[in-house]
Amino acid sequence: MKPDGYLPIAAALGISALSIVGMGVATLGLSAAARAATVRVSMQDLAFMPVEMEAKVGDTVEWVNEDIFAHTATARNGDWDVTLPPNKTVKLVLKKAGMIDYYCRFHPNMKARLTIAP
Repeated sequence: MKPDGYLPIAAALGISALSIVGMGVATLGLSAAARAATVRVSMQDLAFMPVEMEAKVGDTVEWVNEDIFAHTATARNGDWDVTLPPNKTVKLVLKKAGMIDYYCRFHPNMKARLTIAP
């Protein structure tokens, strides 16, 4: 007869089933790595879409120019200045946290904001 709360192998080792489950959860928690995401901002009809978005440090921003005009994604704080010819894509990995307003140097009415969490 098996003692309550024990698995057959665990019983031979004198370990409860709850301990094994707990060890498995702890191990899973330690081995699960956070993955970076890719967030997409399109440039279409002389506008950034979306106008506001959130990302995390380590994520990649993918700017896609779907217009017939060249555009830029120029951070007001100087963190980046990306130029995109028509129908091109540029990717940039986010290095630091903060709220960054950016715009197109060629079309100053094109404005957007990216909030980057640590």
